[in-house]
Amino acid sequence: MSKKTDDFFSDLEQRTLNRNSINPDLNLKYRPKRGLRNPDGTGVLAGLTQIGEVHGYVMDESEKTPVEGRLMYRGIDLRDIVAGFQADSRYGFEETCYLLLFGDLPNDKQHKEFKDLLNSYRGLPENFTEDMILKAPSPNIMNKLARTVLSLYSYDDEAEDRNLKNVIKQSIMLISRFPVLTAYAYHTKHHYYDNGTLHLRHIPEDLSTAEVFLSLLRSDGNYTKLEAEILDLALVLHAEHGGGNNSAFTVRAITSSDTDTYSAIAAGIGSLKGYKHGGANIKVLQMVDNIKANVKNWSNETELEDYLAKIIRKEAFDGNGLIYGMGHAIYTYSDPRAILLKEKAQLLAVEKGHEEELNLYYNIEKLTPGLFHEIKQNDKIIAANVDMYSGFVYQMLDIPDDIYTPLFAMSRISGWCAHRIEEIISGGRIIRPAYKCVQPKQQYVPIAERQ
Repeated sequence: MSKKTDDFFSDLEQRTLNRNSINPDLNLKYRPKRGLRNPDGTGVLAGLTQIGEVHGYVMDESEKTPVEGRLMYRGIDLRDIVAGFQADSRYGFEETCYLLLFGDLPNDKQHKEFKDLLNSYRGLPENFTEDMILKAPSPNIMNKLARTVLSLYSYDDEAEDRNLKNVIKQSIMLISRFPVLTAYAYHTKHHYYDNGTLHLRHIPEDLSTAEVFLSLLRSDGNYTKLEAEILDLALVLHAEHGGGNNSAFTVRAITSSDTDTYSAIAAGIGSLKGYKHGGANIKVLQMVDNIKANVKNWSNETELEDYLAKIIRKEAFDGNGLIYGMGHAIYTYSDPRAILLKEKAQLLAVEKGHEEELNLYYNIEKLTPGLFHEIKQNDKIIAANVDMYSGFVYQMLDIPDDIYTPLFAMSRISGWCAHRIEEIISGGRIIRPAYKCVQPKQQYVPIAERQ
């Protein structure tokens, strides 16, 4: 870019800043629900859903009373769902998808038919891998995932059919193909941008979603049963989190305009890509790496506590004063996803020889609430959220960190599709919140008279 062009854009930047900065005092005057949040931080009630419920407090006379966290899928406690398939040594993601999409847990026959259907749809259209993946690599896998979803529209003769049966078919096809699209997008990126060897394995048959992904991700296709089980658990835990999370709400808003399935899901991917939504577990890993580099004895709680205090005081790490992986917008005393993942992470840490590192995570979780209370001088209750352990689990699974958010999408697409279907059936109106215009009136000035 020439200096003249750069100066032109710098001028445009300053003009844009000047003309788009809204006086914060106007928020006190008009009291908009910024971020669709109430003054106490709770979400504005924008709709009704039967799909997922996130429960971390109860409202009593406009006061929030903290309670132990619960996450419900279709009215069933997530802990019971996980306990059920783990007791039978089954993989649980497929039946979780069925539950979210259709409202009931599948019986044996339905479970088998649904798994067979998922496996039958995993294959990509003819020449799709060459034309849409290999010939158009991307340095960001989330962007690549969105592009390939939109590209699949061109291979669907019924892409514009809004019939419910067709939307269900499209949803199942996308859920089935996300592990393949993600793995192939990663290997293409790794080859073209990181100078790595290109490995595109044939799609295995009759395996769970977690097994398919690990098989396609690894050059030798090998994995242990425990590795597949913990990845399957992570997929179950991330599959749904209520209609108010940013990406699910995005899918519902796009769906309410009567757009096609591919456009709606691509929009959800774009939302999840945002650093404030899907990338928190990477920040946890970066923070822990920073702690390792600055705390000599990880098991010394006093030394660790001193450094965590520096982070909270904005004197260390990224200067934001946050202990990533701690606290949540809704959960207070506990995040049930973190509890379930931590239990399984302990088994994997033993298998991989990472017990000392896991103990560091335990101590961060233990020490942070007291430090926040002492330093911030507030009584807000905080606990570990799922991001505290998910990144560490993926790291132990040798999953590259640029796949963490796509892995989130691979799981959450089941919730997105469920919310899209519910919006089609029960929504009825285009989602359109109001914005108050606070721009003072101006007079039109002829061009010859403008400064």
